[in-house]
Amino acid sequence: MQNVQRTSRTRRLRRSAALLVALATTGGLTAGPAFAAPGAPDSAQAAAYKVWVPNDPMAAVAAMQPSWNLGNTLDAIPDETSWGNPLVTKATFDGLKAQGFRSVRIPVTWSTHQSATAPYTVDPAYMKRVKQVVDFALADGLYVEINVHHDSWQWINKMSTDHDNVMARFNSTWQQIATTFKDESRALLFESINEPQFADATDAQKTQYLRELNTSFHHIVRNSGGQNKDRLLVLPSEETNNAQHWLDDLSTTINSLHDRNLVATVHYYSWYPFSVNIANGPTYDAKAQSDLTEGFRRVHDTLVAKGIPVYLGEYGLLTSPYSGVVERGEMLKYFEHVAYEARINGMTTAVWDAYHDFLNRDTMQWEVPEMKALMQTSWRTRSGTASTDNVFLPKSGPIAAQTITLNRNGQWFAGLWQGNVPLMPYFDYTLNGDQLTLTADALTRLAGDRAAGVNATLEVRFSDGVPWKLFVRSYDKPVMSGATGTTDGLVIPTGFNGSLMANVESTYADGTAAGPASWTTYQSFDNYRADYGANTTTVKADFLKSLKDDAPVTFTFRFWTGATVTYHVTKSGSTVTGTVG
Repeated sequence: MQNVQRTSRTRRLRRSAALLVALATTGGLTAGPAFAAPGAPDSAQAAAYKVWVPNDPMAAVAAMQPSWNLGNTLDAIPDETSWGNPLVTKATFDGLKAQGFRSVRIPVTWSTHQSATAPYTVDPAYMKRVKQVVDFALADGLYVEINVHHDSWQWINKMSTDHDNVMARFNSTWQQIATTFKDESRALLFESINEPQFADATDAQKTQYLRELNTSFHHIVRNSGGQNKDRLLVLPSEETNNAQHWLDDLSTTINSLHDRNLVATVHYYSWYPFSVNIANGPTYDAKAQSDLTEGFRRVHDTLVAKGIPVYLGEYGLLTSPYSGVVERGEMLKYFEHVAYEARINGMTTAVWDAYHDFLNRDTMQWEVPEMKALMQTSWRTRSGTASTDNVFLPKSGPIAAQTITLNRNGQWFAGLWQGNVPLMPYFDYTLNGDQLTLTADALTRLAGDRAAGVNATLEVRFSDGVPWKLFVRSYDKPVMSGATGTTDGLVIPTGFNGSLMANVESTYADGTAAGPASWTTYQSFDNYRADYGANTTTVKADFLKSLKDDAPVTFTFRFWTGATVTYHVTKSGSTVTGTVG
C-alpha cells in the first residue's frame, strides 16, 4: 500500500460531507442503538421499493453507510450453517437495522449448490433460499449486495487452464441470478466476484481475465431486463487489492463500459504483520498507519476523485478481533483509524463479521459494547486514543509516576475519570501537551492491595467521541513450567501474575526461524493461546508440526510489561517436550 499520488484534500472532504448528508437524511447517524426497525410489510418486494435509491450512484453508495457482512453464512461450504452460524431469519435484519446499519453485504457461494457441468444449473431450492434471505433484508429497508463468493478460488481461478468452461459456468451463474432478481428494487446490488484470483497467471493475464469476467457480467445483467437495466453493479480489483496497478486496471475497465451505475470495490485487512501479529508487529505503529492512509488515498485518487463510487466491501483484521492475537487497545486504534480514513476519502465501509466477531447472531446485540460505541461514533466523528490502554505497576516496591501519550485525533482533553468520579488535575495527574502523567500518589491509591491484574479502570475523556479506557494493573514476573504434549498441542502451565503476553520469538540453535513462517523469527501470535483464566499457554498444532525433529527450539515469550520468559521445546516424532530455559 504505497505510491499514493495525493489530490486535493478538500475534494476528499467534500465527498465526505456528501456522505454525511446522505447518512443524516436516511437516519444513518446515531449515537446509540435506537433505530426503530419497520414492521414487516405485506411483501418484501413492496417494502424494498420504499427504499429511495438516489439516481446519483455516488449518493446511493453514500446512503449505504454503514454496512455489514453476513459472513460465513450463505458463503459457507457446503451449507448455510456449516461454519457455525445459525440459519438467517427476518429477525437477523431487524436487529441489524436496529443497530444503525443501512446496508448488508450477503456473500453467496454457489458451487456446492450447482451442477459442475453444463448447463451449470443452480439448485432451485438454494436459489429460492438466497432470494428469501435477500427479501428479508430488503423488507427492513436495507440496501443489499449479493455476489459470487468462494467460487472465486474453487473454480474461477482456473481461468488459465480451463478458460472456456470457467467462462461458460460464470456466465450461466450470472444469467440465473440476474433472471431471478431482475424485478427486485435497485436497493439490491450485484457484485461480479469476490476477491478474484487466478492460478498460474502473469499480471497481464490476470488483468485480461478479470476484465473479461467483469465485462461479461456487465453485459449479462444489463441485458436481462427489469430493474437490471440500471441496477448498481459492483466490480472488484484483482483480489480486491488497492495496489496502484490493480486500481488502474479497474478504473480502465469501468471507464470502458460507459455506464454511470458502476461501483468499485476493494477490501482492507491492515498491514499484514499487524493484522496477525507477526514479524514483531504487535502495535498499530507508523508503518501500519501509513499502510492504511496511503492505500485509501490511492483508492480515492484513482476512483472516487474521478467520480467512481467505492464500496469497501470487507474490512477488519485477519484474526478474530477478540482472540487476543492483536492487543485490545491496538485493535481499537486501528478500527477508529479505518473509519476516519474511509470518511475523508469517500468510501462506504462494510465490516466483515464471520461469527460473533461484532454482532451476536443469536441476539443481534454487540459482543463488546465498547466496539459498538466506537464504531457507531466513528460514522460521524473521531475518538481520541493513547499510546497504551494499560498502566502496569510492579506488585512490590515503590510506585512511580507514569506517562502516556494522548492521540487527540482533533479532540480536546476533557478530563480523567474513574467511573463517575473525576480525578483531580495536579494532585492525580498532569497534562503537558499530549503527555498525560499519572502521579505516584494517585497510582498508589488506585492500586489498592496490588492484587495481580486490573486494580482500577480509568477513562480519558475527550470533547467528543468514545472515552479511552486505561487499565491500572499490578503485575509480577510471569512464570512457566515444564510440560509434555504431542504435535496436536503443547499446554504450558503459566503463572501470568498480571502480565499480558505481547508476542513470541522462536529460533533454532543457529538463530534461524522456527515455525511455519521461515522469513521471521516472530511467528504469528495466532500460533499460541494465552489463557489468563486457566493460567496456561498453548502452542498450537500447526506450529508444532512445522518443527524439525529433534532440533531444540528456543522460545522467548515477550510481555507488555517488558518481562520475558525463555523456554525450550523439542519435537521427537509426535511427542513434544518443553522445559524452562
